[in-house]
Amino acid sequence: MRADVSMEATRSKQSVQQGRDKHQATATPNATYPGGDTPPKGKACRSFVRLTVLKQETLKKAKAMAENAVKMHKVFSVQGPYSVVRTALRARGWVEQRMHCPTQNNHRHPGNESRACNTDADNSGSLVKEQDPDGLYGLMSRLVRNEMVYFYWTNRRDTINTNSLKKEQITNHFAKSESFTTKVGLCVNLRNLYWFDSADPDTFFPRCYRPGAQDEMPAFIADYRRTACSSFLKYIVEREQGVQRVGNSHSIRDVKKPSKLPSSPVILSQMLDSALKVCHEFLESLEHRDIDIRSETPPTLTKEEWTEFINGYYLAVHEGVEIENSDRFVTCCKAMLQRLREVSPQQDIDGTDNIWIIKPAAKSRGRVGIKCARRLDRILSLVGGDPTLKTNSKWVVQKYLERPLLVHGTKFDIRQWFLVTAWNPLTVWFYKKCYVRFATQPYSLHTLDSSVHLCNNSIQKHLTPSRKRHCSIPVHNMWSDDQFRRFLSSQGREAEWQTVIVPGMKEALIHTVQTTQDQMESRKNSFELYGADFMLGQDLRPWLIEINSSPTMAASTPVTARLCTAVQEDTLRIVLDWTADHTANTGDFELIHKPAAVDVPQYVGVNLNVDGYKIPGPCSLPPMRSPNRSTAKRHGPVKKQPKAEKVTPLPKLLSKSAQSQINYISKGVTPPPAPPLPPVPAPVKIFSPNLPMTITANPLHISPASNSVLLWKRKPKEVQPHTSLSLSKTVQTSSTLSDFVNALGS
Repeated sequence: MRADVSMEATRSKQSVQQGRDKHQATATPNATYPGGDTPPKGKACRSFVRLTVLKQETLKKAKAMAENAVKMHKVFSVQGPYSVVRTALRARGWVEQRMHCPTQNNHRHPGNESRACNTDADNSGSLVKEQDPDGLYGLMSRLVRNEMVYFYWTNRRDTINTNSLKKEQITNHFAKSESFTTKVGLCVNLRNLYWFDSADPDTFFPRCYRPGAQDEMPAFIADYRRTACSSFLKYIVEREQGVQRVGNSHSIRDVKKPSKLPSSPVILSQMLDSALKVCHEFLESLEHRDIDIRSETPPTLTKEEWTEFINGYYLAVHEGVEIENSDRFVTCCKAMLQRLREVSPQQDIDGTDNIWIIKPAAKSRGRVGIKCARRLDRILSLVGGDPTLKTNSKWVVQKYLERPLLVHGTKFDIRQWFLVTAWNPLTVWFYKKCYVRFATQPYSLHTLDSSVHLCNNSIQKHLTPSRKRHCSIPVHNMWSDDQFRRFLSSQGREAEWQTVIVPGMKEALIHTVQTTQDQMESRKNSFELYGADFMLGQDLRPWLIEINSSPTMAASTPVTARLCTAVQEDTLRIVLDWTADHTANTGDFELIHKPAAVDVPQYVGVNLNVDGYKIPGPCSLPPMRSPNRSTAKRHGPVKKQPKAEKVTPLPKLLSKSAQSQINYISKGVTPPPAPPLPPVPAPVKIFSPNLPMTITANPLHISPASNSVLLWKRKPKEVQPHTSLSLSKTVQTSSTLSDFVNALGS
């Protein structure tokens, strides 16, 4: 029995060895292996065996395509589930070098939290295994694994360090794009729009504040209070007109509760008076009429009066407490609202509930943290609950659009793509196609739940659509732009798509990127595709909500499966085809902005330098005064001599010390002994003794042909015009050279 088992084992080993010999004999001898001419050993041996099993034709094809791609600089690398990009590049003769990056598993590099931006690339569940039945793509990837990559497409900006790339390498991200793809960056940059254009950001971007900033929390509180005043005036007008509130099934006049405001006539009149005063003060501040108001002037309302007004506003508007007839106040309320509407572009979208939306600064796709609130104390508790987030400005508070355009009573937003291919000159492409995203619940202001007020597909896809929603809205909660235009046509407003909506979105996007142009690092072979979210007002004016980098390309619905495929293919047409040939097809992309390039001065650092030259001046005189002799100071005004006793004065060139000695003698006082004079040096020829000097009514004038020293002299009181005085005569009035030097010093 043991002998039979031993013989069977021997036969098995011999057959295995014969199979290996036969396999080696039929293997391709001229194949180039990744490790060299000789097959690798150890762990890599199994890979070698798999490669040698390939058909000879497949190996030759892979080798030829890889060599051609390397020669033509057509090696690309894609990170993420972008199968459309891979297919389109391979159709152009590109070969992929597969990227093995930890960021594919949503890994964050340490220290990148501060550079986070709105990226809604949803990779969960969308990574489909690539179809490669004959192993051709995998083999080509191994053949070019050590070659330079000339095209990068990643779903995160920090995957590739653009500073380490060469000029000919292309990447789909710009550095520092967080300046407008984060909610904080968008909020801050749009305030500087007036430096770039005459447009007003309040016409397309709801006002926004950073609670963590030192000066913005008081500004937000003031805005909330002012909005409460205008909302109360609007509530009074609409209540008397019986206007149905947006999102409610009944009118304002029908809102009644058994409880009443205490002392309602007095409180109503006081509230209306306070609201009108606050609105009037706001209008004066816009017209700069408040600049003459003294700083010690008391505020319009005290802290206690504000508390009383806000509580009354909550009772009347939020809780629907009944108030007495206010017909007599409607006229003045209408007039004030009309004045506010002329200066405030957001008056129509404010509504009456004063709702604000609180968002984390650097999150996207409606992830955890977005809340809606209508009470001031609730908002302050949300943004102030985490001191770290508040200090680091990780929250933004933005005015909520209470009165948006609804489709069959359901809220929606628009995802619009645009492409930036250069920052200098700023080159912006607008995609002609977009899609509409719906909420799963009918719109209502009675609840502030995310299923009603957030339209992000990443949230709504996990919720069950309401049965009360209109049947024309699909279960997957999306429409194409063509379906939305048909809806507008049914409302008689189809023409406004091309006259109001599309132009408004284009202008908003251009103004947004204009404000960040100076902060971006312009790189020739970089580009980026962005996804902007818009809402529409009842007048169809588009309002920009946020901008996302790396917008999701997941084929989660039939609408996105078609449109996301098209936008990726058209992006490659712009980046690769149109860049090389401006007559190439650009798909549905439209160039909407490309001004002339701006000459950027060379960076010279933070230190400022002043360049100039020395102004030539007159020659400097040698020291005129002895260091051992001081000049007597004059302690009072000089007394004028009477004209009757006028005598011939001494030359004015005498020094002050000599004049003081004369004063002593005139008063009959013995002057103090003068200090010894220094030895008289040898005569030095300083200037021409016969040079004439003319003293006129004008300042002292010397002939320009002379190189003599310029002597500045006070104008004498009584000097005849055109009187000449020879310097030789002046020299003769001094007995010694020392006296002459002293005379010049005076």
